[in-house]
Amino acid sequence: MVAAGLAAICFWQASAHLWLLCVGPAFCYLRLWCNMLDGMVALASGRASLRGEILNDLPDRVSDIAIFVGVAHSGLCAVESGYWAALWAVLTAYVGTFGQAVGTRRQFGGVMAKPWRMVSLHVGAWTALVLIWRGHGLVRLWGLTVLDWTCLIVIAGCVQTVWVRLARILAELERKAGKQS
Repeated sequence: MVAAGLAAICFWQASAHLWLLCVGPAFCYLRLWCNMLDGMVALASGRASLRGEILNDLPDRVSDIAIFVGVAHSGLCAVESGYWAALWAVLTAYVGTFGQAVGTRRQFGGVMAKPWRMVSLHVGAWTALVLIWRGHGLVRLWGLTVLDWTCLIVIAGCVQTVWVRLARILAELERKAGKQS
């Protein structure tokens, strides 16, 4: 959560200090690495538990929100873009856990899982930075900035990911119901 908080601060302050658009994505990757390492250590040490699932997932959702709220308040996109991206990131993650909650497997499929959200944000942040540093300013295409488009790509990818995950969960539930009858 600390890495995500630092990423959020970087994005939030990026319009005043453009170089933070380089640093923010690095903290996003640090967040991913710490999350992966935490899970690997829990599994390797035999300490993975249902309680651990909660302690792992809840801070992850807070982290998703913090990062995209930081983007929302960066001044480099519409506030709504960042908030909608935060909402869809959280929804995507929770839908992944629905399968586990109803007795099937947790779902990780779809094009906009957590790592790809962070990669998309990285590409968007660096693209915005390069355009600004090259003297193009805050470039708009159809009224939207690069970070607006980035958030829209994240949102569209999250919609697809939610669809894929729900379809897989429902298909698995149907298979289970067919085996029971």
